[in-house]
Amino acid sequence: MKTEFSLAQLADPDIREADKILRKCVHCGFCTATCPTYVLLGDELDSPRGRIYLIKDMLENDRKPSPEVVKHVDRCLSCLACMTTCPSGVNYMHLVDQARVRIEEKYPRPLSDRFLRAMLAYVLPRPGLFRLSMTAARLARPLTALLPSEPLGRTMPTFLGRVRAMLALAPSSLPPAGPARGKVFPAVGEKRGRVALLQGCAQQVLSPGINQAAIRMLTRHGIEVALVADEQCCGSLTHHMGRDHDALARARANTDVWTREADSRGLDAILITTSGCGTTIKDYGYMLREDVAYAAKAARVAALAKDVTEYIGGLDVAWPQDKNDIVVAYHSACSLQHGQKITGLPKELLSKSGFVVKDVPESHLCCGSAGTYNILQPDIAKRLRERKVANIASVKPDVVSAGNIGCMMQIGSVESTDGTSVPVVHTIELLDWATGGPRPDLLKRSMKGPRVGSA
Repeated sequence: MKTEFSLAQLADPDIREADKILRKCVHCGFCTATCPTYVLLGDELDSPRGRIYLIKDMLENDRKPSPEVVKHVDRCLSCLACMTTCPSGVNYMHLVDQARVRIEEKYPRPLSDRFLRAMLAYVLPRPGLFRLSMTAARLARPLTALLPSEPLGRTMPTFLGRVRAMLALAPSSLPPAGPARGKVFPAVGEKRGRVALLQGCAQQVLSPGINQAAIRMLTRHGIEVALVADEQCCGSLTHHMGRDHDALARARANTDVWTREADSRGLDAILITTSGCGTTIKDYGYMLREDVAYAAKAARVAALAKDVTEYIGGLDVAWPQDKNDIVVAYHSACSLQHGQKITGLPKELLSKSGFVVKDVPESHLCCGSAGTYNILQPDIAKRLRERKVANIASVKPDVVSAGNIGCMMQIGSVESTDGTSVPVVHTIELLDWATGGPRPDLLKRSMKGPRVGSA
């Protein structure tokens, strides 16, 4: 794609990067076939190629974001399926992130929109506050029946529609909090390695059992696990909302604490059980590339970052010899398959664990979670969830395995009539169970079947 940036514009490192990305695009349109919003809406401007044209025009002409640009960029899930499909290697992720920063800085959103976004950006990265907000949401949920219905034929989400979607996502109860920051879990038997485990934000409130399963499995196999004190939210949520100042501050803070931990006590890896966080942390080197004080340290942290399945795949695990008849539908989170290019390994580990593993049809299409997307774009998210749930049902599974808490809440919300009735658990919970850990809590309540590992 031909670009016409001036020399003055190219002096800006972000514009230089955008120029490189844009020049790789050859207009082929392969990306449209795998873009969820284009598949649903059929609008060229709701495809990666269409958004690229809009972003190019905005950046080249140094224009303030128009309502049209904002509408179509806001509708992007950042699922990155287009990057998997693109034969030219266009880094759409870095381009759309840049567009979001410009929108956040230069577009005057309606007051209600600004309020909701600010609230999400403040509450979600703070686990204590997020837990309180979930309690409030449960109390407020009955009031949704009093909210007026959405206007017929409206194409843009309303404030009340977003509030209704937000309340619907709140679970009816929360599990007890997990272990505190700063705690170290020693290896069982001979110590073979040492890792830091990202504690996460929403996940440690909604499902702390995920990290507890990871800790059990890792320590059983000789790995010491540290929950590093002073660790913050990875910055993913605010990064994808265009709030770059907040996201970069969190990236710097985490780079400092993980670097200190690696230098003082040693780290083989920084393990992540939420793939959306993993995609962002693995990008710290790029995000802080222009920061002289942090560029090298951030690149080091990004290199240490691994999805938990990547690390488990390299361990000498005594996998069970006996197979079972539990059918697992593997939901491939976009941030794992498209963002990190991890596709076959989780399924391979589940198969080694004795499960009957099945792919979900249209696995390349997003479930509609995408961070805060299912709140900010509830209508599109709902349609994507219904499509995903129908595809899951088609393989008749006993359980769904996923590697991202956002996906798990989106497709497995038992309070929602649109969610699947099949239990949705994290991949590491199934791996832990199969290799000697307890049966995941959700399966104790909702699935009877042959014994695997411990009861």
